[in-house]
Amino acid sequence: MRVFVTGASGWIGSAVVPELVGEGHQVVGLARSDASAAALTAAGAEVVRGTLDDLGVLRDAAAGSDGVVHLAFKHDIAFSGDFKGAGEADRRAVEVIGEALAGSGRPFTIASGTPSIPGHVATERDGHDPDPAAAARGDAQHVRAVTAELALSLAARGVRSSVVRLAPTNHGEGDNGFVPALIGTARDQGVSGYVGDGANRWSAAHRLDSAHLFRLALEKAPAGSTLHAVAEEGLPVRDLAEVIGRRLGLPVVSVPAADAGAHFGWLAGPLAANRAASSVLTRELLGWEPAQVGLVEDLEQGHYFA
Repeated sequence: MRVFVTGASGWIGSAVVPELVGEGHQVVGLARSDASAAALTAAGAEVVRGTLDDLGVLRDAAAGSDGVVHLAFKHDIAFSGDFKGAGEADRRAVEVIGEALAGSGRPFTIASGTPSIPGHVATERDGHDPDPAAAARGDAQHVRAVTAELALSLAARGVRSSVVRLAPTNHGEGDNGFVPALIGTARDQGVSGYVGDGANRWSAAHRLDSAHLFRLALEKAPAGSTLHAVAEEGLPVRDLAEVIGRRLGLPVVSVPAADAGAHFGWLAGPLAANRAASSVLTRELLGWEPAQVGLVEDLEQGHYFA
């Protein structure tokens, strides 16, 4: 299968590309820089130069493919405060790719995130009623969810669309997401902290297991499928803080919710949320079985603290 991949040199994409190539697929990766192009070439992929804003490039590459995996997202502007702008660019890309694939029956899978539901373990059936007003304000969860629903709606237009919802932590060597940020905060503050009682839970998966799920989704997910790349349903955030504290030789402390913003900065909200999620339905549908180490074991290997 000739597969067009956006975000092909990113954290997840750089695992998805070799996963696809290793199974005999021909990968065409979107690259916005010379460094990204070189990395894709080294991984055995063809390169098409462009960005998410180059809608003509996206349309042509999708039209010339047997399937599309859309992983790109403007994280740079999202984390600088313009999540709304990042979401709008993402939506436009999905619209253009969907138009190129309409009526073809070809697969189109996109990345999204597992929903956060207080006091509840989110399943693949949850989170399908995002608030458009919240999305318009730039609420991160609703922004991504609205675009995910757009992708799923393409099933009615002859596209074998699917959404792979990623756990908040996709760990592995080279990770630069939430866990390294939590470690950096602990170093800066001199304590390894968690919010309140730290009983809220984060789901997690190794990025190689997530990459494997993207391939399965591309190859055989039914049209309109919602899938969860979740290997561990939910680890108490307090447990993560304890591992970090022990590895850094720092005391482990509870940070009151009222002080979380000052202590953790932008990380305060995600750190206090419940992000437990299940992947039971995904495993039953596609036979996906995570094979990599869990998050705590990955932390214990030491590379996060090098």
